[in-house]
Amino acid sequence: MRTAQDDARAAAPAAVRNDEPGRGARDAKATSDRHTRVTVLVALAANLVIAVAKAVGGVLAGSPALLSEAAHSVADSLNEVFLLAALRRSRRPADTRHPFGYGKERFFWSLLAAVGIFVMGGCFSFFQGAEALSQGTDETFSGYVAGLIVLGVALVAEGVSLLRALHQVRRQGGGLRALSDPALRTVVAEDGTAVLGVTLAIAGMALHMVTGQVAWEASASLAIGVLLVYVAYRLGRDARDQLIGEAADPELSGRICALLRAQPEIDSVEALFTMKMGLDSTLVAARIDLVPGLDSERVEEVAVRIKRSLATTFPEADQIFLDVTDRPSDEAAESPAATGERGGA
Repeated sequence: MRTAQDDARAAAPAAVRNDEPGRGARDAKATSDRHTRVTVLVALAANLVIAVAKAVGGVLAGSPALLSEAAHSVADSLNEVFLLAALRRSRRPADTRHPFGYGKERFFWSLLAAVGIFVMGGCFSFFQGAEALSQGTDETFSGYVAGLIVLGVALVAEGVSLLRALHQVRRQGGGLRALSDPALRTVVAEDGTAVLGVTLAIAGMALHMVTGQVAWEASASLAIGVLLVYVAYRLGRDARDQLIGEAADPELSGRICALLRAQPEIDSVEALFTMKMGLDSTLVAARIDLVPGLDSERVEEVAVRIKRSLATTFPEADQIFLDVTDRPSDEAAESPAATGERGGA
């Protein structure tokens, strides 16, 4: 025998969606993007100047560590161009070809940046270190001095860029939440790696000058290569996870599930699926079972109200789908609503 609940489920929409975040959320995102863009531009300017200085100094001094650092700065400069493209393209509005928007553009360009760090920075550093160990290098005292001056200036410039990036992290709340922006995370990783890499290059060149052993400078070049490969791997792994459909963090998923279970019309939450669609965009799809006895109009009203409640409580959840499930009558008889209990599966 067909019940009123069955009629309600048949008439209920298969999914409910919220496409328009609030104006306040959009303004906050735009402001955050402007600040991040300034951070990326500062890093780009610093890396371009430093790359030229390191390359000229490396050629004049014949320093493998300095040439490795020049390759590092060239890679970082190209990566900043990728990140600027990510910031611009990821905010394009949704269209018929991409109904969920272009938020994942940030993850794609961040992946390219990671590949650039690996290929242009890490591999070239390994090559310079291996070549120096096998063939040796001849450096003059003036070459050492010029190289150390260039590296000192580079250390100051990279430090300023890193401080700007860390300031941006603090401006956005600090911690892992601020670093969820792949563009900002990449700049922080690049600048932090650059400061450490320049420090290694200075140590290697100074030890080479004091001892006359090129192995010190070659080892510094190899260490820079290892550092760059590791950073590229971590950045690439994060971008890959986000591109293939990473779920929202467990804390957010738990809060969404708790809000759904707290609704008096929901008998149980059968399943909850989330996926990051961009920096501030999360898809939420929930399979829910309603209490018995709701007519079709009531089901539609409940679905709209729950959707609005989710969108208000969680502004990042801008794609919301609710699926009302059909449960066998024997299972419905044992449900929390039928037995007078509350909760959810």
